[in-house]
Amino acid sequence: MSSLYFREDLESTGVGDSVVLRGPEAKHAVSVSRLRVGETTSIGNGRGLIATGTVVRSEPGELELRVDSVEVHPETRPALVLVQALAKGDRDELAIQAATELGVDRIVPWGAERSVSRWQGDKAAKGRARWQLIVREAAKQSIRARVPEVSDVVDARGLVALVEGRTVLVLEPTAGLTLTELDRTRLTSTGELVLVVGPEGGISPAERERLEAAGAVEVRIGAGVLRTSTAGPAAVSALNVLLGRW
Repeated sequence: MSSLYFREDLESTGVGDSVVLRGPEAKHAVSVSRLRVGETTSIGNGRGLIATGTVVRSEPGELELRVDSVEVHPETRPALVLVQALAKGDRDELAIQAATELGVDRIVPWGAERSVSRWQGDKAAKGRARWQLIVREAAKQSIRARVPEVSDVVDARGLVALVEGRTVLVLEPTAGLTLTELDRTRLTSTGELVLVVGPEGGISPAERERLEAAGAVEVRIGAGVLRTSTAGPAAVSALNVLLGRW
């Protein structure tokens, strides 16, 4: 599979069917990727279905594919959720981009006490939309059948509510427990495994106390301190190994 394009309204298709791609995705396929008749590509709906086939028509703004095979990828369990604190510059965006390529299933923006960036008012909707676009493009780049959902931004109270009924790991450089010391049974004990990553200044003592009281477990990655842009992706990589996904 050399490339993937998304058509969100694609519900079902079968071998021999024709699937037509229009709009910006088709423009990119034809004008940028220069897909031509006879070449192979894939079209997915971002919710698990991927149709792969041969290009039979390639025109400006429209691409037609004859389906040769169809795959339906089930949701992974436990679902891997990244709670990423808002950060200055593009560090939070780098984090969610890499985490998507590595296989995270859902992303929750978190306005932590020490977050420099703030999503308030109209900025919250715009921020979420931008993150969703970054995630979508990262899913295309990594040929992922499912595009992770970006949830609404949460504050401290919303984050604590998210902990309930889930397995939650909080990345903390001073934690006594390392990520690799966790056994698989513990990681898969609930339907969602939530990974919490703080901002540049770290998670505040009050936030740590509230999370611990709600049942979250603090873990560290190695002996050093990673940036907020790399901590989440590094932990996701380790979890992929611990969960047997890699």
